[in-house]
Amino acid sequence: MSEPAAGPVVEFYFGLGSRYSYLAASQLKALAAETGAAFDWLPLDSMQLIDARGDNPFRAERTSGQYDWGYRQRDAEAWAEHYGIPYREPHGRLALEPELLSRAAVTARRMGAVEPYSRALFKAIFVEDRLRVDRSLSIELAEGCGLERERFAAELESEASRTEQTRILGQAIARGAFGVPTFIVGSRLFWGNDRLVLLRRHLMRVGRSR
Repeated sequence: MSEPAAGPVVEFYFGLGSRYSYLAASQLKALAAETGAAFDWLPLDSMQLIDARGDNPFRAERTSGQYDWGYRQRDAEAWAEHYGIPYREPHGRLALEPELLSRAAVTARRMGAVEPYSRALFKAIFVEDRLRVDRSLSIELAEGCGLERERFAAELESEASRTEQTRILGQAIARGAFGVPTFIVGSRLFWGNDRLVLLRRHLMRVGRSR
């Protein structure tokens, strides 16, 4: 008997300091189980992605309502309650290094552990009472995910990890991503945690047509 055809591959572009990436990531295991889709976890520095457009709303002199930090906190808390997951708002109290964290997740990707490692980083940022997520913690979390500490530390600073980090960012831009989380299936792009319902519908449709 032949094995069933594999489901569609979904490119998942995410930022480690992004509330909505954390929220969306919490739903991917269930979505994969339901639809048969495989998610390719592609970490990047979301501010670099948005800056590439030249109109970063987070750097504007005056932000529109949807980019107000207070609104985004309340919105994230509501989504977390809806999903039944923990959430702690980090804005204003947690020290993050987005470029370092994206490179750390890229390093874990190169070592075959991007999903568990990214989930560990999300937990440190949005669940645990961490005041600083830096290089030291990034290495500690890698060890907790079963990655060899010294090797991870060396690969974190390697040219290969930096090159792959740049490649993923360039790929996201080339594919039309303009923020995180972004999901791409073939030529279809879905942006935002709140588009998961549309992504699910699309994946179910694709699955029926296979």
